[in-house]
Amino acid sequence: MTWQPDILGAPFEQLTLALGDDAEGPVVATLVRSIPRLLPRLRGRFADVDVLSVHGWSDYFFDPALAQFWTTRGARFHALDLRKYGRSLRPGQTPGDIGRLDEYDADIEAALQAMGHGEGAGSQRRLVLLGHSTGGLVLTLWAARHQARASALVLNSPWLELELGALGRTALAPLVGARARLDPYGTQPQVDLGFYTRAQREVGAIDVPGYRSDWRPARGFRTHPRWLAAILEGHARISAGVEVGCPALVLLSARSVPPLTWSDQMTTADSVLVVDDIAKAATRIGRLVTIARIDGALHDVFLSRMPARADAFATVALWLAPALRGRGG
Repeated sequence: MTWQPDILGAPFEQLTLALGDDAEGPVVATLVRSIPRLLPRLRGRFADVDVLSVHGWSDYFFDPALAQFWTTRGARFHALDLRKYGRSLRPGQTPGDIGRLDEYDADIEAALQAMGHGEGAGSQRRLVLLGHSTGGLVLTLWAARHQARASALVLNSPWLELELGALGRTALAPLVGARARLDPYGTQPQVDLGFYTRAQREVGAIDVPGYRSDWRPARGFRTHPRWLAAILEGHARISAGVEVGCPALVLLSARSVPPLTWSDQMTTADSVLVVDDIAKAATRIGRLVTIARIDGALHDVFLSRMPARADAFATVALWLAPALRGRGG
């Protein structure tokens, strides 16, 4: 395996991580990196920090500004396109297909190995995990099972609870579980009407060179009972309480708006999750959790209009230094 030029162009590179085979053929994940090339006197306050970012559902890494926030402060930035997403999606594969969220342990471990943070590697560098939406759920559960591996966890609108709330999830889970066993790839209602993607276009967030709408369709990939059962099982674990073992920052929009019909409010609010329910669920992921509400933010706070995006970045910068103090390095 060797690093290759990435579709985003310099300074981004990508590495294909082989994960074996499943019923649909070879499975891979893809690690993207941007390494700061700064003079020693300009190294920045996070020069001993490695960042691993994981995307959400029906998504992939395409945001150079997110990487630049970290690299201009000296950190090494890495983003992981999970199996069957983005750069890792192969012809004939079911996009985003997974039976249990724990299966992503192989993707994450392969990425950490390539970053020098493999289990038992003894890296002197600090590891910051950055997860958006479903990626936030995946990394939260991973951190709880692998305590002491990460120095900090930054969650960008993590999908920690179903939009129907805990009661709705509890009622739905047995039905979804039965369908997952009997008809794992059966059809489900298409609930994404494309308004979230429209909001991102309205604020200019996805107007980047080489943007791949086939990897990030406006109405999302089709979902299946097998996938939804894995998500609900993850939500149930969060609801029961976990401990991520490091300081956690949860970034959320200040408000939600129902995605039933288009309105301009969708350009300044989360039209995907119920942020108040996510804030409540976030109190169950560890003993040291900071919740920050970003006024005017979209579901991906780092893809919002500039005032909200700048607020989100400033919040991370303000929180991270004291959070990392005394945690390795």
